[in-house]
Amino acid sequence: MAKTKQNLVIVESPAKAKTIMKYLGPGYTVKASMGHLRDLPKKTMGVDIEHDFIPEYVPSTDRADIIKDLKSAAKKSDAVYLATDPDREGEAISWHLKELLGLTDKNSHRVTFNEITKRVVQESIENPRAIDQDLVDAQQARRILDRIVGYKLSPLLWAKIKRGLSAGRVQSVATRIVVEREDEINAFTPEEYWHLDVMLDRIGKPGSFKARFHGTTAKKQELHSEAEVKAVVDAVKTAPFTVDKVKRRDQKKSPAPPFITSTLQQEASRKLGMTTRRTMSIAQQLYEGVEITGEGAVGLITYMRTDSLRLSDEAVGDAKRFIEGRYGKDYHPGAPRVFKGKKSSQDAHEAIRPSNVFLTPEDIKKDLSPEQFRLYRLIWSRFLASQMSEAIFDSVTIDAVSAGYVFRANHSALKFAGFSAVYEEGKDEEKEEVQSPLPDLAEGEEVKLAKIQQDQKFTQPPPRYTEASLVRALEEKGIGRPSTYAPTISTIMDREYVIKEGKHLRPTALGTVVTGLMKDKFGDIVDPTFTARMEERLDEIEEGKQQWQKVLGEFYQPFSTALEEAEKSLDGQRIKIPDEFSDENCDKCGKQMVIKSGRFGRFLACPGYPECDFTKPIVIEMPGKCPKCGSRMLKRTSKRGFPYYACEKGKDCGFMTWDIPVADACPACGKTMFKLSGRGRKTPFCVNEECANFLPEDQRGYKKKTAEGEEKAEDGKADTKKTTTKKPAAKKAAPKKTTTAKKPAAKKSAAKKTTTKKAAE
Repeated sequence: MAKTKQNLVIVESPAKAKTIMKYLGPGYTVKASMGHLRDLPKKTMGVDIEHDFIPEYVPSTDRADIIKDLKSAAKKSDAVYLATDPDREGEAISWHLKELLGLTDKNSHRVTFNEITKRVVQESIENPRAIDQDLVDAQQARRILDRIVGYKLSPLLWAKIKRGLSAGRVQSVATRIVVEREDEINAFTPEEYWHLDVMLDRIGKPGSFKARFHGTTAKKQELHSEAEVKAVVDAVKTAPFTVDKVKRRDQKKSPAPPFITSTLQQEASRKLGMTTRRTMSIAQQLYEGVEITGEGAVGLITYMRTDSLRLSDEAVGDAKRFIEGRYGKDYHPGAPRVFKGKKSSQDAHEAIRPSNVFLTPEDIKKDLSPEQFRLYRLIWSRFLASQMSEAIFDSVTIDAVSAGYVFRANHSALKFAGFSAVYEEGKDEEKEEVQSPLPDLAEGEEVKLAKIQQDQKFTQPPPRYTEASLVRALEEKGIGRPSTYAPTISTIMDREYVIKEGKHLRPTALGTVVTGLMKDKFGDIVDPTFTARMEERLDEIEEGKQQWQKVLGEFYQPFSTALEEAEKSLDGQRIKIPDEFSDENCDKCGKQMVIKSGRFGRFLACPGYPECDFTKPIVIEMPGKCPKCGSRMLKRTSKRGFPYYACEKGKDCGFMTWDIPVADACPACGKTMFKLSGRGRKTPFCVNEECANFLPEDQRGYKKKTAEGEEKAEDGKADTKKTTTKKPAAKKAAPKKTTTAKKPAAKKSAAKKTTTKKAAE
């Protein structure tokens, strides 16, 4: 009897291994490498700069068991299929696996899956290829480039600013973008402008409408002072108003293209409130496979690290059949929609889309976590909408003229839903004012002035970046690539160069100081144009147009010179990080407290140290007011590390809750409403017992707490969702002791130790 051929397939994660195993027949074993098994050493440079930047790769010591297991499995196999992710990083992991396991060209094969479906997995296994060395070299160049910058610059930052700092090509540019936006905000000078609206009534007929000052009959004009407004008002008060123009037209709106990595991160931030890191984590789960009832593990979306807008013929064909079957033929444009990507896009694989459009979000909702469902629905809806007909709006514009001045009214009503029946793209900016429907007016018709309304306005500074808008800025400037956006933002926040206040990113004093030094001494490293050009050169290595060691050499020579000059010019200097003052005063001595950083994060400390060593946690002001006394609501942290919400007056008021205050006020009593903690959208409720809308605790949707949860809560290890549900007595008692500014004691103690250490330094 012939021996059964043994094949080994290596992927990165167990979830991906489980899904792929389902599609392969007998004779295949699928194992996970758990990511990189070989890399540059952690404690040394690991790059021989003097000899063509030769890297020193070492096996990961903490994954010795995995390496041993894979080596054993590879020896027993006739063929090894390296099936890591379809990008530079995945290609590099496959190359490292081949080298580490001692595989040859004959017994190793490279395969990639743009989507993890039975058809694609089987086709890929049947059509393997060799490892693409150009892709590997591009990844090596990026890794070595970042290692050189980090290892050469970080010691300088430690010596001149503060220990523990780091610098990097992309993270330093991202920090600079946030810092420079803050500089714009601080330097902004508001300019006055006015809105002038008139309410006009029809004469002898029902119907009225509001129109806004547009200019003169000769040109568009803006109002910049009260005097200008008064001149217009005085002129039109006694002059007749006549409908000069009525313009009615069909306005078409096209759907947005399917997602690429950057747009997925932006839209998930806007619509779902997800961080870039969380978005990519959930998307990875959907790509690798989720257990679906009756189906087993199923890969639900295509690969999520892409900058290509291309869609396969099969995908657009399925979309057409689904659209026409569910919505009708009018909802499909007839021909597939094709979207053009940016010139710099790699087009290595498709845009992000569902693997099977017929698997609707509602069909599999019960098998997905809330986050998986919401992200899958977002991806599914965006893809489907991208292949649908345009939405058509009935747009009406009316110009009313008086004393030579034009007042304009606009209204737009949906005439045909088209793609908007499925999906509409979110926006960072606030929505425009909604205009009421306009009466059916005729040109030349006289109307009567009923009311004049004038509002003084001032221009606003540019908004701080959110994670979504920072990703867009990085993409527009050509900085980084799909796989780097999320880790870059996470890094600058972890380093405390940038902090998140609500949804917005603000640079810290540390981030501002580091950026200033980098701009002064290493202009190229933090120059967006230079960094974008370096990304292009890495792309050229991938395309086989550049030799990776030559690119590194051309970067290193001027960088090394700049480093030497910086060390000389900063000899004997140490740059002080200015104190970041808070709005809080010291409870002991009354001085304005400053923000410090310690091992447990940022905290408030008295600047009078060592005479005064008072510290306390940073509190965050929440929307709404205390329902008991009307004071501010603050977010605090309990001794066990759980967030709660309390009145700023602490014990003097005594109000606290585990529920989150929201900006909405109760329509019945006007007091702040609350919602349950945890991810996902929750319906707000009123906690005022005297209000008709009061919702008792037992009706708010708290999960029942198990005995196991109670036991874990005592140890401070239980998940918040399990322990803060129905106002547990033990936890409720603890925060009552921590509502004063000095609490929670556990965190304060840690902060005190950190403060002492920093003062000594």
